[in-house]
Amino acid sequence: MTLNWIAPEVKTMSKPMLSETLQEGLEAYRIGPKLRSLRQGKDMGLAQLGEHTGLSAAMLSRIERGQVFPTLATLLRIAMVFGVGLDHFFGPGEDAPVLEVVRARDRLKLGDKNDGPLSYLFESLDFPVTKSRFQTYLAEFSGNSAESEPHAHPGAELIYVIEGGLELGIHGRSEVLNKGDSVYFDAGFAHSYRAVPGQRCRALVVVSRDAAPDSLSC
Repeated sequence: MTLNWIAPEVKTMSKPMLSETLQEGLEAYRIGPKLRSLRQGKDMGLAQLGEHTGLSAAMLSRIERGQVFPTLATLLRIAMVFGVGLDHFFGPGEDAPVLEVVRARDRLKLGDKNDGPLSYLFESLDFPVTKSRFQTYLAEFSGNSAESEPHAHPGAELIYVIEGGLELGIHGRSEVLNKGDSVYFDAGFAHSYRAVPGQRCRALVVVSRDAAPDSLSC
């Protein structure tokens, strides 16, 4: 099954935009070579990866060669295509410890777009945990925001509504979730979110990296 990430405009950071110290720090992680290794391991061309991420083949080539660095939001989209987390690019590659604590002050926040009003804000609860088998986010949806861009990725999602109401659109269906409701679905189907108009919504979102069971249907 071919999965396409339908994404808004994706941005990168060119080297002249970064300080020398930050540039050296990012180069040490070898993000480009790691991306190339993932892509070649899946026998995937640059153009094919571009269809999944919304990036041009030329831009992906520049990232792989270390000429530009992707923003964290862009890198997350790339990572989800391959079913890995951000720790794949930033982790030390050592055996995972028994316990890893993520302090509230250290959480990584990701919006659904780089420009314009955000449809949602995802706050990672497990970055930079290494070798995590799933990704967990505290999501916030503004009551006056537009519906997010539809997107699809490998694996499954579970959403639990903590506060307010959430409208989920997936595979031609629309479901309204209220406080205390939860939903589990195959994330391989294009899906989108928005808060119920006039209600601020907060939800827990868990994303698995494994493919959803074939028996799961929408």
